[in-house]
Amino acid sequence: MTGLKYFVTELQSLGLRLENKILGRRGGAGPAEGGNLLIGGCPVSVPVGSPFVSASPYRLEKAGDDFRICRENGPDLPVEIIAEPLFYQGRTAAGIPYSHLALLHGRDCLATTINQHCINWEQGRPCRFCGIEISLKTQSTVPLKTPEQLAEVAARARDLDGIRHVVLTTGTCGAPEKDIDHLAGCTAAIKKASGLPIHVQCLPPEKSGILEILKASGADTLGLHIESFDEAVLAATAPVKAAIGLKGYLRAWKEAVELFGPNQVSSFLVAGLGEKKESLLTGSALLADLGVYPFIVPLRPIPGSSMEASRPPDPGFMAEIYETVAKMLKAGGLASSKSLAGCVRCGACSALPFYEHPAEALVCHPVRTRKEGDRAAAIRHRVFVEEQRLFPETDRDENDCKSIHLVAENEGEIVGTVRIFPVENNGHWAGGRLAIQKEFRFSGAGERLVREAVAQVKRKSCTGFTAHIQQENVSFFTRLGWKPVGPVFAYRGKPHQRMEADLSKVD
Repeated sequence: MTGLKYFVTELQSLGLRLENKILGRRGGAGPAEGGNLLIGGCPVSVPVGSPFVSASPYRLEKAGDDFRICRENGPDLPVEIIAEPLFYQGRTAAGIPYSHLALLHGRDCLATTINQHCINWEQGRPCRFCGIEISLKTQSTVPLKTPEQLAEVAARARDLDGIRHVVLTTGTCGAPEKDIDHLAGCTAAIKKASGLPIHVQCLPPEKSGILEILKASGADTLGLHIESFDEAVLAATAPVKAAIGLKGYLRAWKEAVELFGPNQVSSFLVAGLGEKKESLLTGSALLADLGVYPFIVPLRPIPGSSMEASRPPDPGFMAEIYETVAKMLKAGGLASSKSLAGCVRCGACSALPFYEHPAEALVCHPVRTRKEGDRAAAIRHRVFVEEQRLFPETDRDENDCKSIHLVAENEGEIVGTVRIFPVENNGHWAGGRLAIQKEFRFSGAGERLVREAVAQVKRKSCTGFTAHIQQENVSFFTRLGWKPVGPVFAYRGKPHQRMEADLSKVD
């Protein structure tokens, strides 16, 4: 897998030359231009039709019934072409080809754009990387799919081709709430007819509570795609999304994670729009902390779009991004394999799944849902109120509302917590309320929480990080690189030591 991930990264940045029109499609929402292959048994979508592909060192050759990817002065790699699915041969009672209603993505994903029109195209402010209305010009799709049509196709695709999940995306009529109503109707019909897991993509609605409609309709996962965290880049390439702004996306992501759960919400981040590496990495870290999977994809220039002459990022750039984001995913317990449906589960348009690390039983991350927060509060109460009797009724105070609450999670169970909060305007932060469930106090959870707390404040440009430590825990913090500051003092009848973290030793 180690060599394979770099191979896939190069293919998605450089493209694949075809001797004949063997595979590929043009137009559609998202990274639509490309051909689907199985490489090492994994689905991979690669550019095949954009102008830059003509300079690619990779070419696809056919020898008998077998295919291989060849490169000068390099070994050939056998690959499989994902065959045209059987459901493409079907038609509705009205004579509409099933292939005009939905398409196979990757190996086992059924995908469709339920509304192929986008008012932003008509108003001259489309997302420049999108080709949603191009396929209308070729008459290869239906402008507006109905719930009944999609339910019929989904059931047939499941039965004939083993389709295992569905992706629904949409153009927009200018009112996200109306788009969501239609998405919900299609979702409910597909779920009833096929029982398949369903991923839905939409713009963040202006009002809270609207996303509940999608959850109630049977959607299993949700995509709210910001594409770029660079405000200038987003304004130039996706003005409608720029108008929503980070604040609007943050509200929607938090609401979505509360509804669908961590790892079941995702956001595309398109590398190559003009942003710097730091923007992609800080944005990915923010998403991972929220429990949102940052689905990094290289720019896929679509012929006919306003960015058709652009090029994807250098594969070395993409590899560096993937390596770093994969570490974030591991630290937060996120993984493509945990996604129930959608682009993250399919993984074909990104090499990120190839870079993911094996899951660990013990992970540490910020609180992402009310349920996680309630569990953390219960552990604190048990330790500080019931066991240590430091507080008579509650250990909560005025600092909780401004704190970032971190939790240690062992195989899905919250087993420990700590909080961090700013105490001064000059960049000083404090930590406290480190509490571990009794049976996990020798599991490493405490150490993981302390190290994550230091990493979190370092990312926030912290200039000093201190905590008041019970005296019996001083040696534990010393081992982690903290040092005592000042004399021992009494706090609620117990001796405490003020200690400071060495921020210089944090990457």
